[in-house]
Amino acid sequence: MHAVGPGRARGARKTGQYARAVTPEQLQDVVRTAVSGAVGRGVLAVEVPDEVVVERPKVREHGDYATNIALRLAKAAGRPPREVAEVLADELRAQSAIARVDVAGPGFLNITLAQGALGQIAVNAVTAGEAYGRTDVLAGQRLNLEFVSANPTGPVHIGSVRWAAVGDALGRLLTASGADVTREYYFNDAGSQIDRFARSLQAAATGQPIPEDGYAGAYIDDIAAQVVSAEPGLLERSDDEQVQVFRAQGVDLMFAEIRTSLTEFGVVFDVYFSERTLHESGALEKAIARLREQGHVYEADNAVWLRTTDFADDKDRVLVKSDGEPTYFAADCAYYLNKRERGFDKVVIMLGADHAGYVGRYKALVAAFGDDPEQHLEILIGQLVNLVRDGEPVKMSKRAGTVITLGDMVEAIGADAGRYALARASIDQQIDLDLDLWSRRSNDNPVFYVQYAHARISSVLRNAAELGLTLGKAGDVDVTQLAHERETDLLRAIGEFPRVLTAAAELRAPHRVARYLEELAGTYHRFYDSCRVLPRGDEETTPLTTARLWLCAATAQVLRNGLDVLGVHAPERM
Repeated sequence: MHAVGPGRARGARKTGQYARAVTPEQLQDVVRTAVSGAVGRGVLAVEVPDEVVVERPKVREHGDYATNIALRLAKAAGRPPREVAEVLADELRAQSAIARVDVAGPGFLNITLAQGALGQIAVNAVTAGEAYGRTDVLAGQRLNLEFVSANPTGPVHIGSVRWAAVGDALGRLLTASGADVTREYYFNDAGSQIDRFARSLQAAATGQPIPEDGYAGAYIDDIAAQVVSAEPGLLERSDDEQVQVFRAQGVDLMFAEIRTSLTEFGVVFDVYFSERTLHESGALEKAIARLREQGHVYEADNAVWLRTTDFADDKDRVLVKSDGEPTYFAADCAYYLNKRERGFDKVVIMLGADHAGYVGRYKALVAAFGDDPEQHLEILIGQLVNLVRDGEPVKMSKRAGTVITLGDMVEAIGADAGRYALARASIDQQIDLDLDLWSRRSNDNPVFYVQYAHARISSVLRNAAELGLTLGKAGDVDVTQLAHERETDLLRAIGEFPRVLTAAAELRAPHRVARYLEELAGTYHRFYDSCRVLPRGDEETTPLTTARLWLCAATAQVLRNGLDVLGVHAPERM
């Protein structure tokens, strides 16, 4: 194999030592250890910080990583930042994984890793496999993650589909960070909207006009026909009996369709919780009694109220109306109490922008139960999704029957593209989902671009196998061979993956994973274009060949792991 380009000069491995892999997170610990060592030797009088900031410099010549730790400690140490930096630099230079430490500017530490330390990241990623990137930073947290929870009065529409994609990705992220996560769908099978749904089915079955406040669309006709087919003689029964049957069976059929479409989209919930069970089990009465014991319930105008204004809500909320019927808010109180009694430390709820005004009252009910809303509740508000085709918006209206459903989107662009597209943007951004763009098999389609990188690597590894080339044992690969500029770029990108997952989980931001994967794919494509992996013709294989195969395999593993977090497949052929 021909020699690779000169790349950037890197420090040699220290004699008699093999530098272990150092990811950014591990380097944070190395820097903390350096501070601890300086404190222990009495050359620095400070508290060892819990957190250390380690970043990739924008200028390549400044090293692999940089930290501002000396500037942060200077005041406490009573010494100039550069002086503190020199002390810490001496500590860091003793580490086998570090080749060079430079003090720059007012006191920044620029760190260049030993060649083997950076290359070893590839070995670690391959050997860790599916576990690479996973951490335990959220270990011990038991979270209830509720998302989608669309009313069973129609198919899952595009607004709810965004929550399906983002919510499932967030659940995977939290799990990858060590949290114990239960994904839950709140099934609103009680209340006036269900009555309107039943009346709409009855009207469709009897050929009558749909009620003014009812639901319309082909799906109403289909479900009504299924109910009539399953219940011979239904239309000969009394009006009340008909409505009762349409309510019970119609809701079951509708929800079965919802569950099926979500499952086909790759979204499966651990718990499907029925609102009706709260009413039937006495949970509402129990919750109201608990709130009354806390001294926050009062009666006025023949209704029962929760004094939420004591907890910064803009007005008090009705629990039981003057006609004796409980409100949706009463069911919310009972549902929250149920979750806490099931042992969840925090209730995480994902809501659309039209529910933004709901946050204050929910925080108030949590506080009324004696909990801390900042500790036990988290509400994520997401913006709307607009579908665009041929440059024009695709309009939708559930009640008018022109519903753009989950099935419609999957048929137009596929499940992988749909999930990726919806999870790729921050939830606080309204997005226009261009069906033309996301159905293309070209590099301007982000999911295709990432998946193609994985397929390209899979092809390289297949070709290597056909040539009789294998990775061999992890301890035999000479990762110091990976010194080309494009190789080190790729290694640093791979090393960032655990930190990306951690930040995405803590910030509830799956879109960070998607953007990272696109950067990783681009970094790999640039490496592939600059560094030949497999020998040509009669060229012999070299240690560099094996090292580059490990680098390819590591990149593929990270792409798979990242796509899996988003619920997207990593194809081996495209």
